Amino acid sequence: MKPVSLTRREFLQSTAGTAAAFAPFPYKRFLDQADLSAGGGPVPSWAAKPMRWMQLTLVEDDPAHFDLAFWLGYFKRSRSEGVCLSGGGCVAYYPTEIPFHHRSAWLGSRDILGELITGCRQLAMSVLVRTDPHATYDDVQAAHPDWIAVDADGKPRRHWASPKMWVTCAYGPYNFEFMTAVHKEIMSRSLADGIFLNRWDGNGVCYCVHCKENFKAATGFDLPRSTSSEDPARRAWMGWRQQRLLSLLDIWNAAIRTINPEACMIPNNGGGALNPLDTRETSRRAPMLVADRQARRGLAAPWLIGKTAREFRATMDTKPVIGLFGVGLEEPYRWKDSVTSNAEIRIWVLDAIANGMRPWCSKFSATLHDERWLNGVEEIYQWTDRNRHYLTHQQPLARVGLVFSQQTAWYYGDEHAESRVENHALGWCQALIESRIPFEMVHDQLLDAAHLGHFKTLVLPNVAALSDAQCDQLRTFVRSGGSLIATYETSLYDEQGKRRTNFALGDLFGIDFAGKIEGPMLNSYIRLEHQALPHHALFAGLEDAPRIINGVSRLLVTPRERFAEVPFTLIPSYPDLPMEKVYPRTAKTDISCLYLRQPAGRVAYFPFDIDRTFWEVLCADHLKVLRNTVLWANNEPPIVEVDGSGLLDVTVWRNPGSITIHLVNLTNPMAMKGPYRTFFPVGPHTVRLSLPSELKPTHARLLVAESDVELSRSGTVLFVHVPSILDHEVIAIDL
Repeated sequence: MKPVSLTRREFLQSTAGTAAAFAPFPYKRFLDQADLSAGGGPVPSWAAKPMRWMQLTLVEDDPAHFDLAFWLGYFKRSRSEGVCLSGGGCVAYYPTEIPFHHRSAWLGSRDILGELITGCRQLAMSVLVRTDPHATYDDVQAAHPDWIAVDADGKPRRHWASPKMWVTCAYGPYNFEFMTAVHKEIMSRSLADGIFLNRWDGNGVCYCVHCKENFKAATGFDLPRSTSSEDPARRAWMGWRQQRLLSLLDIWNAAIRTINPEACMIPNNGGGALNPLDTRETSRRAPMLVADRQARRGLAAPWLIGKTAREFRATMDTKPVIGLFGVGLEEPYRWKDSVTSNAEIRIWVLDAIANGMRPWCSKFSATLHDERWLNGVEEIYQWTDRNRHYLTHQQPLARVGLVFSQQTAWYYGDEHAESRVENHALGWCQALIESRIPFEMVHDQLLDAAHLGHFKTLVLPNVAALSDAQCDQLRTFVRSGGSLIATYETSLYDEQGKRRTNFALGDLFGIDFAGKIEGPMLNSYIRLEHQALPHHALFAGLEDAPRIINGVSRLLVTPRERFAEVPFTLIPSYPDLPMEKVYPRTAKTDISCLYLRQPAGRVAYFPFDIDRTFWEVLCADHLKVLRNTVLWANNEPPIVEVDGSGLLDVTVWRNPGSITIHLVNLTNPMAMKGPYRTFFPVGPHTVRLSLPSELKPTHARLLVAESDVELSRSGTVLFVHVPSILDHEVIAIDL
């Protein structure tokens, strides 16, 4: 069963301009060997080389029964090349000489950290030392009460999970002075390659004396009591917090580099639009970053780790992006010593690898309460080692860029950023993956030609908050032949979240804001104008559908011009109860639900929340509309097509001397609620790859099946047959 009725090839043949009419291989430059590089800047070998990492997060009683030989043996068997070891902060695992730096009560005369580092260095591993400064003890609170975080009522904060401990202030002398000394001591003793920072960035607003004084001096405001970004003090605090934390990173980096000039702090913080720290700044300061998304939880999709990989890569360029995964259940109940199914671990890690991440296995506690994860992780790591030639120095060949906006989340989404921002993006991710369209994430602060040059189409999923300068960059992209798809309130707000009187991109969309938002709309529909536009490309897979469901919220807009193509029109809401009254009051309007223009590149604007609604209800008709719109906007032969059954995450990479195509089989009844129990094989599949005639494939191999595969070619299209996919397959084509 195909995802929709038409393949991409059939779709392209149904459009007014066939594939032959397109400019031949506009992505050829991206395929050229000369475009490849090993990194966007100098990356020390300790960060550039490791393809597999292990993290051993010690608990305080581990020194009493720690099996050093076992863990060093496991690192060797799994062919791990980098390791992250617990060092200090909350608990020191070495004989620290810093006052108030709490040694493990079970440490005795041992130096567990030193023993581990010595063994790992003998295995030629890169070494990071983990610190966690977010909690401390009664002696610290008694001697330095100003180091403790304070709540809005003026009370020192007890730890929420360990009530005998205290929460520290991240923005004052505990981090800036005490932890600086800790980091220097660790570096002096261990000569580690860097420090991995866990829970270093605070726990919301702190009302301690230092925060009060520093914030007032920097901004003129008292600390905010509101959580709304419309509060000037709250907005000022958001900027002040970022400045404090970034300056803290700079201080820590400077301190450890006096001991090891190539060392670096690796901050553990999130990616994507909902990250409260500017990811461009953390990316600039680090030679690698670790995406701590350990496993699925709730209704999270298995491709979510791939989305995270793309988000980190948007600001890291070609620096290593590391995917930190756990082996347990990731639910609110915090079962930290649990072990989930091997299938669940595999699908998460394999999708991370397929999306360019280097795996990092995080194990809590050196005590093995449950050993069932060991063989599975070892197997994945050994496979990546055997195939490292095809997994390094990669550049994605995706032609679609999905824009994410931290400033939209901060200043427009605010307390509702998940529903107002993230869910729009998740809808597009689901649609693109179901449609097998490779895509990358694009940071909205990186819309210059250097970052957009490889994309044909940009998708703006309710990217509401955009500056005038950002809008000018998008206009330049379209004038240069790029295509743009936007939804709902995109560009209706400035970069500070203030609503404009009109869309800043209204000239591209061809419409003006009429000043009203309608919603939530109940029982509203979209009419497909088959009679006016027979066989239109936007109707692919919907040829027998006279109407489909609408979204939930829409903007009232006024067209600036007469649109040549109006494929979808509004059927307004009508009563849904009592049942006798459920009939349309207006059967037909001339109100468009999709505005299509071709000023240079192609532009499509949805004045409603089709992407967010799709994520909520997963309507197949919305999937087809989103997919068709992307194909219409791209208006070029797709670089890769995959025919065959199943839900596949398809990624395509250019490596030195090869092209690799990853096919991750997400087909599973547990795909939207974990954990996976087992895998359900799909196939066969026919994979078509468009290649310039001057690129000559010499050999192809299926890396998971470990078998050579025949290639056939017709003109510029290369054909590969994949018999079956259990969980993951990689087509490696040598050039």
